[in-house]
Amino acid sequence: PTAHIQRFINETCWERWSVSLEQSHLTLIWTVIISAFSLGGLFGALLAGPMAVRFGRKGALLLNNIFLFSSALFALTSLTARSFEMIILARLLVGINAGVSMNVQPMYFGESAPKHLRGAVTFSSAVFTAFGIMLGQVVGLIEVLGSDSCWPYLLASNALPGLFQVLTLPWFPESPRFLLIDKGDKEGCSQALRRLRGCSVSEEEMEEILQEQELAAGAQARSLWGLLSDRNLWRQLRIVMAASSAMMLCGNDSIYFYASYIFQEAGIPTGKIQYITIGTGACELTASIMCNLLIERTGRRRLLMGGYAMMSGWAVVFTMALCLQGKVPGMPYLSMLCIFAYILSFGMGPAGVTGVLPAELFDQMARPAAYMVAGSLMWLNLLLVGMAFPFIVVNLGQFCFLPFCGICVLACLFMYWNLPETKGRSLAEITAEFDKRGSAEAKGSEGRLLAEITAEFDKHGSAEAKGSEGWPLAEIT
Repeated sequence: PTAHIQRFINETCWERWSVSLEQSHLTLIWTVIISAFSLGGLFGALLAGPMAVRFGRKGALLLNNIFLFSSALFALTSLTARSFEMIILARLLVGINAGVSMNVQPMYFGESAPKHLRGAVTFSSAVFTAFGIMLGQVVGLIEVLGSDSCWPYLLASNALPGLFQVLTLPWFPESPRFLLIDKGDKEGCSQALRRLRGCSVSEEEMEEILQEQELAAGAQARSLWGLLSDRNLWRQLRIVMAASSAMMLCGNDSIYFYASYIFQEAGIPTGKIQYITIGTGACELTASIMCNLLIERTGRRRLLMGGYAMMSGWAVVFTMALCLQGKVPGMPYLSMLCIFAYILSFGMGPAGVTGVLPAELFDQMARPAAYMVAGSLMWLNLLLVGMAFPFIVVNLGQFCFLPFCGICVLACLFMYWNLPETKGRSLAEITAEFDKRGSAEAKGSEGRLLAEITAEFDKHGSAEAKGSEGWPLAEIT
């Protein structure tokens, strides 16, 4: 409904000030409307941690719907009120809702799932995100809600999933780990586990949660600054920061933007492009479902590395196809294939595995702050790419996807060198793996020098003992 909303903005300005906006001014207002969502997502990501700690995971998700319903109200009444500012506010509020839910929901799933299904359950958040993208494309068709008279209802339609959540989520239990570790409610934790599992509580699972509670005994949930200043968690934090940044800098959102141009070049009639575009959302949904089925078999590390490796390959092929477009027959169709393959590769790994990492790499006290860091970087980088991509296209032309190729290659290499496999492992085992890697790094750099210095002191000490107080002391030593 872009054209309809832009027309409404222009009409509103004419009614108020008898001024018809120039294209540059209209583009500026439209950019603010688009960017308000990412800015709201950043605010939401910063709110997610404190809300999850204060109100619990389930309570935070339920309260978060206040932002969603407020957004729907502003969107619905913006046309009647003749106010495009209300659209900006609606986009900001729905962005806050997205920022909170995209961080608290994987946290809730990860803390509620059994160890052997933790990845698949947490990854289901990405599956339904992809489903939401495709559903948004469907209801945005001109024949559904994308018409001139229905676009306010389209912007407000995301209140329907929120309503469904408000009606169903209260019947589900709170996160068992939150109940036991944060609240000290062992009975509540047992009841939550029984309801979630549908059977008696496994002693092994309860022991694992009790072990984590013992490690966090007396500790308070970490603040953002507390997490950033803890050197023991820097390795985990580095991985989460890199994965969250790469997920948004890899160019998947930009490929959606570029899709319409490629479909036009392939000779698809303009009126039909909106239907072909639904295929891009269907691709990501299909890939997410496949990845959800594979994550507990293949593991997180391989899926992340494989996804970025395939994306970098398809980015090179896409660049070649753009360079040869108009010179070699069939290149637009190869470009279309690259678009779908790029989105499939993104959905097979980075789209969902990235959200699983904070739930598995951090303990109960650090997890909310870790999701704050991850979410903030995701939304910041989404805003950065959204603002920079048009300039990248203008300056690089058909080579505009080579920077994204570089990001994907770097992300793949970084995960290869830094990310241990977390599939089916408890938090204690994962933490031990990081400690092992940390000690190996120290041994490889500072530790070797320290060992040599210590040996030298021992040598001098032995000589002194031998030369002064004699052999008995040396033997005793």
